Amino acid sequence: MIKKATKLVNRAGLHARSSAKVVELASGFSSEIRVRAGEKSVDGKSILSLMMLAATQGTEVTIEADGADESDAIKALVALFEDGFGESS
Repeated sequence: MIKKATKLVNRAGLHARSSAKVVELASGFSSEIRVRAGEKSVDGKSILSLMMLAATQGTEVTIEADGADESDAIKALVALFEDGFGESS
């Protein structure tokens, strides 16, 4: 299992569109993906679960991947978060 912390940099935080991008990317990996914000940890391949985090701009999240392609999954997901999901900040 690999874990990596990052922050939400986009203005709207983890909302429907950004959650959908996470799910689309995470679903391309065979590894189990979890996203943690505070005490809550949710399935990174579930849009509803991600939205339930109610994570806003500046929130630190930890992305966890466990499986054969965990290293690639972490790199790709952290890059997505750090890019602000392709949204303007």
